Amino acid sequence: MNVTHEIYIAAPPERVWAVTCDVERWPEWSPTVTTVARMDQGEFGPGSVARIKQPMQPESEWTVIEFDAGSRFTWESSRTGLRFVGIHEIRPEDSGTKSILRLEAEGFFAVLMWPFLRVATCRALAQENGGLKAWCEEDTEENTRGQ
Repeated sequence: MNVTHEIYIAAPPERVWAVTCDVERWPEWSPTVTTVARMDQGEFGPGSVARIKQPMQPESEWTVIEFDAGSRFTWESSRTGLRFVGIHEIRPEDSGTKSILRLEAEGFFAVLMWPFLRVATCRALAQENGGLKAWCEEDTEENTRGQ
């Protein structure tokens, strides 16, 4: 079971990628993330782990399982009877970037709760991509710090 959301961002892929990989700053622009804490040191990449708190969700750890620098990373999180795989992909498009977010859910609870999970996930991915678009397109010193 999966949900995908795509959006065009009028910003260069390098900028969108930098913002996407700076996971500890996600709460600044994404309404779907309350807090993020990296559990490891160094650059974000293969094997990186982040503890994420989202509204109305228990805190969970996400581990990067695939990483293609500059274009895509995949991470996973598991709970009893439920496994999520999140994919963050960016592609150059025209003079900007296409951001593609995908969430896959599997396990007993995914099947049982899919009607609710699907609606909530569609809304969350649209909000996350909308926040990413607004942040990347706004040219302020705060938004470009560290990018």
